[in-house]
Amino acid sequence: MPFVRRRRARRSIALGLLLGLGSTATARPGLVQSINAVRAAGCEGRRGVAVALRPSRELDDAARRLARGDALAEGLAAAGYHAMQAVSVEVENAATDAVVAQSVARTACERLLDRSMTHVGITRTADEVWVILAAPFPSAALRDVQAVTRRLVALANAARARPRRCGDTSFGAARPLVVSAPLTQAARTHTLDMAAHGTVGHGGSDGSKPSDRVTRTGYHWRRVAENVATGMASPEEAMDGWLASPGHCANLMNPGLTETGVAYAVDPASAGGVYWTQVFAAPGR
Repeated sequence: MPFVRRRRARRSIALGLLLGLGSTATARPGLVQSINAVRAAGCEGRRGVAVALRPSRELDDAARRLARGDALAEGLAAAGYHAMQAVSVEVENAATDAVVAQSVARTACERLLDRSMTHVGITRTADEVWVILAAPFPSAALRDVQAVTRRLVALANAARARPRRCGDTSFGAARPLVVSAPLTQAARTHTLDMAAHGTVGHGGSDGSKPSDRVTRTGYHWRRVAENVATGMASPEEAMDGWLASPGHCANLMNPGLTETGVAYAVDPASAGGVYWTQVFAAPGR
């Protein structure tokens, strides 16, 4: 039975440099094929993923650094790989590629089947195999601000278009949200503030609350709510995360909240990488 150890990193933020990496070697193609075969077949009763992991030289480099003792975040940063999320698996005393692949599936099944995980890096030492699975930082996919924000609003309205249960509360279908320029400004202000300070929450760095930030835009409101998120690589991931959270879901489905503003910020050097805000309000008279 091989011995398996796992490490996980949501973002690569630490800096490190390791010289003289010594005699490690990247894995032969057969191991990548074996891991992709398990990924396609599925694990723990979950359906497999048809899209294969692609080998990455940077992740191979990071795996070599892990074999020499670096932490995962340090290895990724030193190798120059910008990851939204990553997981590493160390397998000892593995006799075959198939055994390594099955060990990865047992230890990190959820990550192995995560479609955002598209790259793999591997290195071998005399008696160990190190495997890194990673989702690259999606800077290109988030480049078109107007398209991404339109998509986020469309996803919110698609969610409101049908009845939904948020935790213990049931909601009927609600009318589409109307985009408001002042609410968009409030969302943008808070998103940039979170990105600048590497934090996620409803309190601003100046002590402001969501209602304070909306008031500052000149918007007259009767009710205000706000959803925030970090580490989500797409509007789909952000919306899925909010809908899975009872409180965030309730904000989205609340028929009394009729207007919205959304914003996001990308900062590869920050702890969260991507920051999202959606502000909701009921306008005052």
